[in-house]
Amino acid sequence: MFTERHIERHQLPYFLKVFNRFTDQPIGYLGNVSEDGLMLISNLPLLVGPDFELQLRIPGRNGSVQPINLTASCLWCHEDATPGHYDSGFMLLQAPKEYEQLVGALQRYFSFYPLSASA
Repeated sequence: MFTERHIERHQLPYFLKVFNRFTDQPIGYLGNVSEDGLMLISNLPLLVGPDFELQLRIPGRNGSVQPINLTASCLWCHEDATPGHYDSGFMLLQAPKEYEQLVGALQRYFSFYPLSASA
């Protein structure tokens, strides 16, 4: 089974809530993202193996919310350094282009680029 990450992930200092797409119940918070997966931080351990139907709700303009629906398989789950919290790694099975746009926007927002020395 694939359990090691091969693509650098970007940490999110402010967490976005993740929901079960079908029950509308919160599952946890987005911990980090990549093009192929994500890490979720939750209060309860998640079952490793099954596919999950997830929904991210991205704040938009004028108080609107943009839902992003994902199908992902939970590859691993272990207790976080913070007691009472669990980290779970997911491999994306199905993600819309809006997810790719979110990953790109987060990478640009949280990345630092060297300034030109000619200034």
